Amino acid sequence: MRKLSIFLLGASLTFAVGVFSPIGKTQQITASAEGKVVYVGGMSAGFTLKTGGAQIIGNCDVMTENGIKAPAAKAGLRVGDLIVKAGGIKVDSLGQLNEIVDKNGEKALHLEVLRGEESFTVTLNPVKDKVTDRYKIGVLVRDNVSGIGTITYIDKEKRCFGALGHAVLGENNREMQIYDGMVYECSIVGVAKGVRGKAGELRGMFLSDKKLGNAEKLCSCGIFGRLDGEFNTKGLQYVVASSEYVHPGEAYIYSTINGVSPKKYEIEIVKVDKRKGENKNYVIKVVDEELIAETGGIVQGMSGSPILQDDKMVGAVTHVFLNDPTRGYGIDIQTMLEEY
Repeated sequence: MRKLSIFLLGASLTFAVGVFSPIGKTQQITASAEGKVVYVGGMSAGFTLKTGGAQIIGNCDVMTENGIKAPAAKAGLRVGDLIVKAGGIKVDSLGQLNEIVDKNGEKALHLEVLRGEESFTVTLNPVKDKVTDRYKIGVLVRDNVSGIGTITYIDKEKRCFGALGHAVLGENNREMQIYDGMVYECSIVGVAKGVRGKAGELRGMFLSDKKLGNAEKLCSCGIFGRLDGEFNTKGLQYVVASSEYVHPGEAYIYSTINGVSPKKYEIEIVKVDKRKGENKNYVIKVVDEELIAETGGIVQGMSGSPILQDDKMVGAVTHVFLNDPTRGYGIDIQTMLEEY
């Protein structure tokens, strides 16, 4: 039996932002019993998400007057650990942690740490870096993560959006605990094509003067949040249909692979399975020759691209198969809508 490899799109945490442009004139649709009406997405977005503390991305040595020291490593701290308190003070940023450590000096410092679901306290003694003359504990940390994804839908009535369709993964492919953040429009400036065995990716730039909204929730079904008050909702509207109404056959996605404007690309829905995990309800295949020529199929940054069939929104792209970049998984749109 051939082993199937899949890849979460956008999980590399290298995002970039894109401007929302209307896909076309607003299409008037009356909601039926099948589902509500939402605006279709397809525009790239840049996400800057807070970790809720200082997350360790590496241990390092500190050069002191008495030789090389490594307080954090000696205390057992690891990559992926999240420092949430230092000296009894809640840590919200890298700068705050550095300030607490430096003011503490060489005295014993208590750190409250999260490792997955486990919470524990370690005690260590900072050491003075002879180059900077500041006290350090020997860690490389970050207080936020950034990356590119695709907006799936916009609910104008609730002034909210859903994107990505899957969790954000950090070190060791663990689901990250993200608390809130900013979402900006993004311009795609290049593409690394996907090939068998290696996922491609979209490359883009955050448009920091064009804020789309605030991220308020991240879960296994994507990133969700509120639109900025000045954001002008426009574009195509579609009735939502769950996987119960979806069938193998012709479909299409909206995605942005150049600039800021989403385009429509042909795909096939190969398989429908409502019970297949939280974000793997559809197996899809890209058949659009233009998209294959430009990207090789599905690439990182396209996660969240809305899937439409029979003029209804039915889901979003979530994964690519590493052994065939034209194929991937999609999530049922109803699953996303139920989250927020």
